[in-house]
Amino acid sequence: MARLENKVAIVTGAGRGIGKAVASHYVREGATVVLAEIDETLGHKLADELSAGGATAVFIKTDMNSLADIDALVGQTKSDFGRIDILVNNAAVTKSLGFFDVTEEDWDWIHNVNTKGLFFCMQSVAKIMKEQGGGKIVNIASIAGKGYPATSNIAYAGSKGAAIAMTRIGASSLARHNINVNSICPGVTRTDLYYEVMRGKVASSGKSEEEIISALDASIPIRRSNEPGDIADLAVFLASEESRNVTGQSWNVDGGLMWD
Repeated sequence: MARLENKVAIVTGAGRGIGKAVASHYVREGATVVLAEIDETLGHKLADELSAGGATAVFIKTDMNSLADIDALVGQTKSDFGRIDILVNNAAVTKSLGFFDVTEEDWDWIHNVNTKGLFFCMQSVAKIMKEQGGGKIVNIASIAGKGYPATSNIAYAGSKGAAIAMTRIGASSLARHNINVNSICPGVTRTDLYYEVMRGKVASSGKSEEEIISALDASIPIRRSNEPGDIADLAVFLASEESRNVTGQSWNVDGGLMWD
């Protein structure tokens, strides 16, 4: 039996990178997956790809900066499938910024999606999970939230630290309702967002992209950066019954960069 058979999952930011990998792993494990994505082209493309393989995967356009969109996403999923068993809060934004370069506009943009959007999506889904008797929430945080110094910028690090804290408080608050809440803290992961940040570092440092990437990989104890599938593998475990007594934890997937 597939590990997520008969489960209904929402994956935010599902169109590419970690979100796409998680959605793909989930359907492989038997889940029905709702792809929450702001980019319509990416959302429709992935839904078509996954459905062509026989899975049930639907796209719902969602701006995680909009509480109305979040409520519509959760409401439509409940209406269409009758339940929500799994939420993966993956959608996030960032860019490469020095300490003195962060503006109020940057701060609001990052925290509106990464912090506010994450919490209200978790809250909205948890209401349904409480009614149905349980569920699994997986928040994609980052080792930046634990103080990794090579983060893209300090505002992003703060938003991911908030994701870790909200995971712990959420787990404590929701445990009595049989809702597990955990976070995954990726290290250096080769997503489209990763390459966008690398281009920003190239512009600010004068070094080539190859030099920056080689230096990053050399700084990782295991000497390799993550692929999105490395994160998705853990997301499957945290959504499955195998993790039924695991809650409130923040799991590093970083090749040994951080130890807490």
